[in-house]
Amino acid sequence: MRKLSRTMLFLLLLLVARGAAAGERSGEEIYQSTCASCHGGDGRGDPASRTGLPLAPADFTDCPRTNREPDHDWRAVVAEGGPARGFHRLMPAFGEVLSEREQEIVVEYVRGFCTDPVWPRGDLNLPRALVTEKAYIEDEVVFTTAVDTDSPRRIDSQLLFEYRFLRRQMFEVRVPMSLAPIPDGSREVGLGDMAFALKSMLVANHRTGTALSLGGEVVLPTGNQDKGFGKGVVIFEPFVAFGQILPWDSFLQVQTGAEIPAKETAGVDNEGFLRVAIGSTFVHGKYGRAFTPMVETIVFREIKGDAPTSVDLIPEIQISLSKRQHILGCLGARLPTVNRADRSPQVMAYLLWDFFDGGLFQGW
Repeated sequence: MRKLSRTMLFLLLLLVARGAAAGERSGEEIYQSTCASCHGGDGRGDPASRTGLPLAPADFTDCPRTNREPDHDWRAVVAEGGPARGFHRLMPAFGEVLSEREQEIVVEYVRGFCTDPVWPRGDLNLPRALVTEKAYIEDEVVFTTAVDTDSPRRIDSQLLFEYRFLRRQMFEVRVPMSLAPIPDGSREVGLGDMAFALKSMLVANHRTGTALSLGGEVVLPTGNQDKGFGKGVVIFEPFVAFGQILPWDSFLQVQTGAEIPAKETAGVDNEGFLRVAIGSTFVHGKYGRAFTPMVETIVFREIKGDAPTSVDLIPEIQISLSKRQHILGCLGARLPTVNRADRSPQVMAYLLWDFFDGGLFQGW
């Protein structure tokens, strides 16, 4: 009797599961019933002359544009409409029409309109740390400042411009500036050593949440070495950057590389480094402001036998400032923990603008 009851229970559960699966609409069915009237059956977006709207709907087949955003942002717009991410109010909300599961299904279906799998998905765009280079490629402007907490409180700032090209490549320019004491005892503002870099994304697997990039940077001696604004020599910096999505909206980022001067120069040696960032993102409400606490571990040493190893820790937090989440801020403290001599703790911060997603005054 017990065996028969178990068999009947198993068959009942199987029938319920099959019934639920049979009642679940496909991505195409959901899209055709909710999205196609504006975005077109092929995802290219019907022209304004046909829809009667004051602007043309997004073209989902445009891989460079549609693949940049993570699934979370897509679902936010589907559920709460365009204003949820600072877009036009004409994009309606479907949160009361579609279940969460249906929202996930239709987002994955819309993703399929980009037929070129080489374009990396925005889910791999992990939060930017203060020091550790991430594997993802960006169109960004980032202004970073570091202030020594010990006297005489040197201030180092840099303006970083990053630009994506082709499918998985990025070019960047760094322009550093410093307010520092100079040998005569006064303080002076000076240009530092400018840097130019290329980065190529070799692995972009959104299913495993894995990203890997190879990059190289050339630092030019544009700063005044005598006043402490530069090192007086060309420096090459090859590096590898790795990112991995972890459970519970957490992540791991690793960068390793070396700084290699082009010629022997006093006070400038070959140096190896390892940078590790780990953190987790928390969202206010369901699709609101994002808060990402992180901790970085920075390890570096000169590549010679008797050189000491230096280790710094950087607790920090990144906060999304705009609704579109293309304006971000980060605040942290760099704390020397090993080989601390002559190294001051620093307060560090950055302001980030993803200019591809909108202007500075858009998306708020």
